[in-house]
Amino acid sequence: MSLKQQLQQDLKDAMRAKDKPRLSTIRLLLAAIKNAEIDAGHPLEETEAFVIVERQIKQRRDAASEFSKGGRNERAEEELAEMAILQTYLPPQLSKEEITRLANDTIREVGAQGPADLGKVMKRLMPQVRGKAEGKLVNQVVRELLSGKGSD
Repeated sequence: MSLKQQLQQDLKDAMRAKDKPRLSTIRLLLAAIKNAEIDAGHPLEETEAFVIVERQIKQRRDAASEFSKGGRNERAEEELAEMAILQTYLPPQLSKEEITRLANDTIREVGAQGPADLGKVMKRLMPQVRGKAEGKLVNQVVRELLSGKGSD
């Protein structure tokens, strides 16, 4: 079952269960996917749809952080709850060790020598981990590995 089909089914289930937070979160995600399809001019592939889900999760994380800073903890908790719902639509996430292994392989493939080669490594690595790992974590792991190489 594709992500969109899963979302449509879960939307119906949320309606039947009168689960308002889940219902609104799924509706917003479907709208974001539909907007991305209109912008792209074609139906999104699974990996492209996962990018939208990741973007929505990042928006919720950032909003929750801002609400917490502003003392609006109830609103921050709502954002975190929506984020948890969205995370169920991503494939299983890679562990830091798996990311490190893939990053090391990619570093060898591109012949990266140090931090200056971060762009080359990330360009080759991100398509492999898209939807399976947060870009921020991947970037951190690659930076650590490259800074260790540069100081050798």
